[in-house]
Amino acid sequence: MKKISYLLSLVLTGVLVSCQYDFPEIPSETPEPGEADFSKLITVGSSITSGIMDGALYDRGQQHSFSVILAEQLKEVGGGDFNVPEINSEVGFFAPGPGGIPLGRLILRINPNTGQVAPSPIVPGEPLQAYAGDRSAINNFGVNALTLGAALIPETGDPSQSQHPAFNPHYARFARNPGSSTVIGDAAAALADQGTFFTFWLGKFDILAYAVTGGANPALLTSDGDFTQRYNLALGSLLQANPEAKGAVANIPNLNAIPYFTTVPWNAFPLTAAQANMANSAYQDYNGGIAQAYSMGAISEEEKDLRTIFFEAGQNGFVMEDETLTDLREMGLPSIRQSHANDRATLTLSTVLGQSVEGNPSAIRGLTVPITDEFVLIPSEQQEVQAKITTFNNVINSAVQANNERLVLVDVNEFFEQVREGIINAGGVPLTASLAPPNGAFSVDGVHPNARANAFLANYFIEAINQKWSSSIPKVNPNAYMGNDLPR
Repeated sequence: MKKISYLLSLVLTGVLVSCQYDFPEIPSETPEPGEADFSKLITVGSSITSGIMDGALYDRGQQHSFSVILAEQLKEVGGGDFNVPEINSEVGFFAPGPGGIPLGRLILRINPNTGQVAPSPIVPGEPLQAYAGDRSAINNFGVNALTLGAALIPETGDPSQSQHPAFNPHYARFARNPGSSTVIGDAAAALADQGTFFTFWLGKFDILAYAVTGGANPALLTSDGDFTQRYNLALGSLLQANPEAKGAVANIPNLNAIPYFTTVPWNAFPLTAAQANMANSAYQDYNGGIAQAYSMGAISEEEKDLRTIFFEAGQNGFVMEDETLTDLREMGLPSIRQSHANDRATLTLSTVLGQSVEGNPSAIRGLTVPITDEFVLIPSEQQEVQAKITTFNNVINSAVQANNERLVLVDVNEFFEQVREGIINAGGVPLTASLAPPNGAFSVDGVHPNARANAFLANYFIEAINQKWSSSIPKVNPNAYMGNDLPR
């Protein structure tokens, strides 16, 4: 079988396009705070706010989050110390591995047997450790995978309720009073304690948790009513904590700009003519059954064409499950089809596509074994997610407008769209919506920005703040921050 090497091509293209950075000086007027007070910054959000990169919380990610970069720039206009609940880990914790061995952050790794490049965890990783510092002095309340609902309940940070669906060890490790405090409550307390300015970026995981798992679990998608109620409650708690404090509020980016959904192409299966012929022979009975279902009037001609599986030499769509197809199980026919150009494969598909199941050479994922739901967003799921993003962003915009004197909207949705369109750069050095070093904006997990992109993102916050309150916070030079590491 030919090598599935789309990630390798992507990475090599990035290296060849830009081999080094220029480091232009970014001119700035004399730093002034304008009409806002930045002496104590509080940041509230989920994974990007906390510094998650490469699928894990680790030192380099924390130290180069947009929150930390922004706080450093605010020192030029009277900003004070910015305390982060340090993880003190070089590799971090991505997930539990076989035999209980923790897996560390993801890196781009070349498979020596196949030549494929794909995200792969460092082994071993380092489990999350409780924060040993002063929890009452924390400024950054970013928590990985945090939904609005989880930000408002104490079970999220209560180790005694580790089986609760909302329990989150990323918050439990620094909760001020585990078992009684909440993320929003802790942040509000910090803001009430002489806090003067805050950033608020929650809501992404009320959609993203559903999307990154291929829409396989509808329960992960927050309802419109719950989102509106929870969002206004969370943001309102911060506004009430200190009536004088001002804030910058970010919205939710679209999926089109995130490499997690754009890196693996729909026709990612390469076959020779001989391999295609062998695969086609395996589906003769299935295709015959689909033709019979059509002749009986059980499915339309359009669905018959969609469900007929055919391979040819070259790049092919992979075989996948589709629960929206007509149920033909009584005829012994599974709900499968080949992927097409309107499907969005997740980045995690790169780790299983073309692999044998339990060493069986005739059981190949995507060829003779269908790819399961969690690896693909079909068109109807994409439309559902996009509708949610639009609705939730309208809620966010309305909340900002209702408190217009104290809040500014940071349109990160527009920012990531500009990255996707290729119009973001620093000194002529572009930022691209890919994983490819050195210009790719996203870390190896395909969802979270890397250090260089976080610098651009911090500047985007600074632009909105400066315009709103006539401040002159100096921007950072994004080219002084690294992108992704080269494949190993």
